[in-house]
Parts: sequence; structure tokens; C-alpha cells
Amino acid sequence: MNMKIRQTLPIAIALLVALGSMEGAPAQKKQKKGKAAPQAFAYPGSEKVRFKRTPQGDLHLHVFKPEGWQATDKRPGIVFFFGGGWNGGSPGQFEQHCRYLASRGIVAITAEYRVKSRHNTSPFECVKDGKSAIRWTRAHAAELGIDPDRLAAGGGSAGGHVAASTGTTKSIEEAGEDGSVSSVPNAMALFNPVYNNGPGQYGHDRVKARWKEISPAHNIHRGMPPAVVFFGSKDKLVTVETAEQFRDAMRKVGSRSELHVTEGAGHGWFNHGKDGNKAFIDTVAKMDAFFAELGWLKGEPRVKAFVSAK
Repeated sequence: MNMKIRQTLPIAIALLVALGSMEGAPAQKKQKKGKAAPQAFAYPGSEKVRFKRTPQGDLHLHVFKPEGWQATDKRPGIVFFFGGGWNGGSPGQFEQHCRYLASRGIVAITAEYRVKSRHNTSPFECVKDGKSAIRWTRAHAAELGIDPDRLAAGGGSAGGHVAASTGTTKSIEEAGEDGSVSSVPNAMALFNPVYNNGPGQYGHDRVKARWKEISPAHNIHRGMPPAVVFFGSKDKLVTVETAEQFRDAMRKVGSRSELHVTEGAGHGWFNHGKDGNKAFIDTVAKMDAFFAELGWLKGEPRVKAFVSAK
């Protein structure tokens, strides 16, 4: 064997070994453009439970239970829905709201729902999932230690739209679910929610001809659950005017809509971690007081102590 063959033989053998190891290996799937990879959300100290199976994947609730919780309890409960324009977002947006309310004795839940970036879905699927979450929680109230007649929906921005839709819209429901279990909450806590999907309003291009079905402002009726609502006066995405119109329409049908406007604040100003948590403390304390007025909580809000202890 000449020198040239001896030098090239090891290289050829190495290539054959490499090719052999690749044979039969699964090919890397290319992620479809415009669709994010599915995410597995998890939050320390919460219980993760599946509430819905969809063609696009399973959906979960992240349940924060109060200290001393027992399944035999009949505590108030709340389900939060994150914001993100029906396109993205994370249940983690309301993690600290849940932790605080759990410290006050409420079984607090932050929910997953389908969004365009992860599931290629529309706002209609968002609302269906929101209603499914309320219905599932109420149906499993005995296991969760929740009073099924003291179950609230909460959310921010597009998640506020989902929460408001659970209390207003009637025609959007997931097929095949047990309609004898109500998907309507007993109260709502809404942070700069999208109320109006009409022409010229936020999200109209996503719902178009079906906007009247999904617009909370256009589905107000008698028997609506009471609401506490928070807006920034400088919100450029969803305006205070829509909140005032919603409040006035609620009053006309005999329902309560308590509106708090923070002067100079923009969209999403209330989130935990912003500006030293001033707005978080203010809005959560007012939400606490609202639930106390409903008879769901006792004692004074303890939000400052909660934030200081973090």
C-alpha cells in the first residue's frame, strides 16, 4: 500500500462511520414560518392540571392554593387570562396576582389558551378556551375546594377581552361540552380589557364580519356579573371611552361596573414588576377591596406587605 493510500484511508473510514450513524436518524423538522414552538409553562408552587384537549394541543390551568387548603373547602376562585393581542403572551403575567390572592384565601388560577403564534388560531378560539376554563373549573369545584357560585374571571388586554367575553357573549361556546355547567363567571376583574371589536376599534380586522358576536360591549344583557375595571388615561391601544361606555351600559341593565382610571398611565402599566410595583399595589388593593365588598374576602388588603416580602 503506497503512502498516499495509507494517508487517505482513515479519512474514508471516518466518513463511512459518520454516515452510518446518521442513517435512520429522525430528520429535523423545520418550524413553520410564523408559528412559534409550543411552550410548556410551569410555575413553582402551583398545580398544573389539564382542562382541555384541542387539535392544536392540550391546555392547562396553573392552580395556586391558599395555605391550609383542603378539597372540602368552598373558597372563592378566580381564573386569569393573559394579554398579548390574541397572538402570544404567557400565563405568567398573572402569576403574582394569583400568589397574592392565594395568600388572601382565594384559589387563584392562571390559564393557558390558544393564540395565533403558537396555535395559528383566531380570537374566537381564545374566547372558546376562556369559557371552557370557567366551565371546567366550576365542574371540578369540589376537587379544587372552590365555591362554584363564587368564581371570577380576570385578565388583561386581550386576556381582559377573553374574561369579559365569558361574562357577556352567549353564542361562542366549544362544541361537545356540558352546557348544563355554566361558563359565566360570578364576577370579573379586568385590566385595560378590549371591550369593543366594532369597526375602527382594536382587533376588528381579526374578527371582521363576526365582530358583533365577540365584542363584549355589544353583548351586554341583564344578569351580567359585577366587574372591577382598571384603565390608564393615556392608553393608546384601548381607550378609556370604551370603558366608560361599558360601565354606563352595565348600569342600564342593573349590573355593577366599577371603573378605576390611573392618570397618565398607558397600556399594561399595572403589571407586576413595573415602576417599583406602585400600580400593581394600587390595582390589586382595589381588586381586593372589590372582592371584600362581594363578601369573598375579609380584612384589609395586604398587597404592600406581599410585595415587600418578595
